[in-house]
Amino acid sequence: MFVFGNFIAALATLIDLLLTAYIWVIIGRAIISWVNADPYNPIVRFLCEITDPVLNQLRRRLPFLVMGGIDLTPMAVIAAIIFLQAFLVPTLRQLAVGLA
Repeated sequence: MFVFGNFIAALATLIDLLLTAYIWVIIGRAIISWVNADPYNPIVRFLCEITDPVLNQLRRRLPFLVMGGIDLTPMAVIAAIIFLQAFLVPTLRQLAVGLA
């Protein structure tokens, strides 16, 4: 059973790493949106392709997050990711300790 516990611990670490990386991708996307970036640049296209599905869905469901020229959806997504990091990752780690 300790093997499954180690697998859950590794999964928790991987999820934490991926969520942190996605926060940085969203921050990069927000910074890119402030400047007049070349839309054909591969980095800009990558950031848009990775973040637009989440941001656009949140904009459709919560239209009050876009007020005039200010878009608060990146902050809302970052807050949700921080919640997942504070809830899901420790829960998985405690489960892994219980299985070890």
